[in-house]
Amino acid sequence: MPGRPSLAGRSHLVSRPAVRMGGGGSALRVCADHRGGINWLSLSPDGQRLLTGSEDGTARLWSTADGQCCALLQGHESYVTFCQLEDEAAFTCSADHTIRKWDVRTGQCLQVFRGHTSIVNRILVANNQLFSSSYDRTARAWSVDEGQVSQEFRGHRNCVLTLAYSAPWDLPGAPCAEEVGGLLVTGSTDGTAKVWQVASGCCHQTLRGHTGAVLCLVLDTPSHTAFTGSTDTTIRAWDILSGEQLRVFREHQGSVICLELVNRHVYSGSADRTVKCWLADTGERVRTFAAHRHSVSALKYHAGTLFTGSGDARARAFDARSGALQRVFRGHAFVINCIQVHEQVLYTASHDGALRLWDVRGLPCAPPPRPSAPARSRSRLFSNKVGCAAAPLQPA
Repeated sequence: MPGRPSLAGRSHLVSRPAVRMGGGGSALRVCADHRGGINWLSLSPDGQRLLTGSEDGTARLWSTADGQCCALLQGHESYVTFCQLEDEAAFTCSADHTIRKWDVRTGQCLQVFRGHTSIVNRILVANNQLFSSSYDRTARAWSVDEGQVSQEFRGHRNCVLTLAYSAPWDLPGAPCAEEVGGLLVTGSTDGTAKVWQVASGCCHQTLRGHTGAVLCLVLDTPSHTAFTGSTDTTIRAWDILSGEQLRVFREHQGSVICLELVNRHVYSGSADRTVKCWLADTGERVRTFAAHRHSVSALKYHAGTLFTGSGDARARAFDARSGALQRVFRGHAFVINCIQVHEQVLYTASHDGALRLWDVRGLPCAPPPRPSAPARSRSRLFSNKVGCAAAPLQPA
């Protein structure tokens, strides 16, 4: 990919102690060990570790207890595009066309997954399987333990950017759910999303309607609904079993970059410098979060607060119910690519190569906004859960 920053173009910095930042945000630590921008940040399920993947071709493990780097994961031959951290293992994917599995205690590479022929853009570990999406126009399923491809999903006409998975037990009452092996949903720059039967590799549904690349995707378990965000400035809701387009969310004036689904509300971050909150069941826009000076690149809902990361190098905290801006976190030099929240600490990862830890104590801990209908689920960005009605699963 042209224009990627040099892997060796950044001076080696050490973690710096807490300093006071403007806008009410208190930086607890600045971790600048990476020599290139950080593309992704993952929090382990037990909350004990963080994993960062960088332009410098490495990943690093960090302790949430003290913010110290506890392992350097080296081996990729190009930049790390994405990462996922489990309690016992870390997974990274790269522009070198491979995926790697690492021991979180020793930092040793345990497995190299080879087979993609271009940049591996996203990975997802679930149900003892690893799913990957690539610029080679395919998605793949792998055995986590053996590192071998178990299925290839071919049909997209351009890069596969995002993916989500539903295990067979998330499909209650669906005929042949076990035989199908669960459902994989992928979004592509060809403007479509596809629903795949994991066991057979057959395309179950193709979700057509967007006129631009599908950049982001969230799935809602109880309603078997996918929400897709696109460069065409819209969000679309789909029934992933029937392939029906349920509704279109129109109001953004720029590409929809990221989505978060919480308590029947969809939050969308856009290149138009806003976040919008929508009723998932009707598509009604109920709130707009302004104040950003550039594209909104990351979203995270936590305990009544909506945290955002932006191309203006700042993170912000908004009251999710009222939309009021509560705090601005200043200190990064470039776009914030990913954010996580654990207990009373906000973690921001930026293209400036730094991981910053911020004190978020004092922010109101309000309950999530009340939906117009009884709450049925709580989904998250890159959720791998999806529900199903009692309908036969037939290849498209």
